[in-house]
Amino acid sequence: MSEPAVDTGPIDYLVVEFPEGTMTGEGMPLLLDLVDRGLIRILDLVFVRRERDGSLSGLEITDLDGDGIPDLLEFRGASSGLLDQDDVAEAGSVVAPGATAAVLVYENVWAAPLAGALRRSGAQLIAGGRIPVDAVLASLPESTDHTDAPSSVQPT
Repeated sequence: MSEPAVDTGPIDYLVVEFPEGTMTGEGMPLLLDLVDRGLIRILDLVFVRRERDGSLSGLEITDLDGDGIPDLLEFRGASSGLLDQDDVAEAGSVVAPGATAAVLVYENVWAAPLAGALRRSGAQLIAGGRIPVDAVLASLPESTDHTDAPSSVQPT
């Protein structure tokens, strides 16, 4: 009898655009917190810039906040092989000229036990998706105080 496969949570990706001059690194401690708490595992993190002439270039981001101290050292070399050059080029194709984008591939570690149990029972994921926060907020009555909404629907 072979050993069971390691439980893996759902794998997601994000492409986050930073218009020119807006990359501050403010979100990095929050991303690190998610990793430290075991909620997600970073599989790939790549930065791509769309030059004004439309060409793409990869970036090694080392000092996001300009304080002279290297940032993102925790993610240096984060490359699982899931994200290839074609994926980066496709992500870069939607970036505005002059902007930089972070392409992040991560595992939802928090969901791994559930995903494993469902796979072992023979269940199959047949649909999935995300509802944009703006759509959720737009569907709430205007009289609703959004500050009391669950954190998953807070405006960002």
